[in-house]
Amino acid sequence: MRVADRLARIEPFYVMECAKRADEIARSALCDPAQGGRRMIYLNIGEPDFGASPSVLRAAAACVEQGRVPYTAATGLPALRDKLSQWYRQTQGLDIAPQRIVVTAGASAALQLACLALFQAGDEVLMPDPCYPCNRHFVAAVDALPRLLPCGPEQRFQLSLAQLEQHWNERSRGVLLASPSNPTGTSIAPDELARLRAFVKARGGVTIVDEIYQSLGYDERFGHSALGLDAGAGEDVVSINSFSKYFGMTGWRLGWLVLPQALVAPVEKLAQNLYICPSTIAQQAALACFEPESIAEYERRKAQLRARRDFVVPALRAMGLEVPVEPDGAFYAWADLSRAGLPAGMGSWALCMDLMQSAQVALTPGRDFGPAFGERFLRLSFASADEDLREALARMAARLQELRA
Repeated sequence: MRVADRLARIEPFYVMECAKRADEIARSALCDPAQGGRRMIYLNIGEPDFGASPSVLRAAAACVEQGRVPYTAATGLPALRDKLSQWYRQTQGLDIAPQRIVVTAGASAALQLACLALFQAGDEVLMPDPCYPCNRHFVAAVDALPRLLPCGPEQRFQLSLAQLEQHWNERSRGVLLASPSNPTGTSIAPDELARLRAFVKARGGVTIVDEIYQSLGYDERFGHSALGLDAGAGEDVVSINSFSKYFGMTGWRLGWLVLPQALVAPVEKLAQNLYICPSTIAQQAALACFEPESIAEYERRKAQLRARRDFVVPALRAMGLEVPVEPDGAFYAWADLSRAGLPAGMGSWALCMDLMQSAQVALTPGRDFGPAFGERFLRLSFASADEDLREALARMAARLQELRA
């Protein structure tokens, strides 16, 4: 059967391919305790081990028990849009009208809706390399061209104004940024983000910022939404967000967009046709995210993630996997293996495959996140339990010593 040409422009999601391989090994004798094996430790997926908070679980159970599961409006429950508006006021001091907030079936749906509404064949969208692979594939899926610009540690792995000035052309339609970023955990400084946004706005473009890790920031210099850059930021900035990370609702598939008012109706039309509405149960449950009990729990978890970062990053550096920029948010360490003393020709993919096979530790090779650093870097998620992190890092250090021998 013939498939659409656009599929040739979309690479496999290698993190999921690696996860399948890790699961295969986990079912083999290498991980069978009866045969002297040890369990696989998964540090490859960006999924916090905490899960949804108790109040969210109770709200979901009550929703199901009472049968309150009809369709909602395509833009989401009005009560949830109101809660999100209040959330921006309380946490960012921003006055975001509920009417500008569109609740979506995860941040993935939010990105798809934004790309469908804004980009078309022939458009270019400038993005940093490294970046989350699905972001560029959403651009490619609407037949626009994601243009990856290599961004090294000296610029925190984020786009610079100088790069925009050099590469912007008549086909450029906008930028797609992430702050904090997956895979690096690094954020864009507010003054630099303001310069990027002003440059794009002056050329009639749009700035899309993936902010799904924004509430998981560990440095007060960052953590400010692009929506608050100035009084006019609502006119040309699209913010992508999610209940998956800070709120721990990964499998519930619930996110949201904050849009310029003029984009709300076009995006609503798309959402009506593509998926009718987000999950009613997930939306009803998410109302409980904003209760004081829930917020206290999320802040406790955030402090625990910061402590994990402060344990993991020095441990990686001690075993020769340099982390050139300490992550200021999210829960990833982006580690450079080029000076780890590994056998000649062993890049990120080969090392990650070896660690799965020999140490039963699953990591994510860098090739998912762009070509510039794909064979030189790997990503470790420190969203796993503390005991798993300790055991995994010990196994990794031992295996690296064997590879150097």
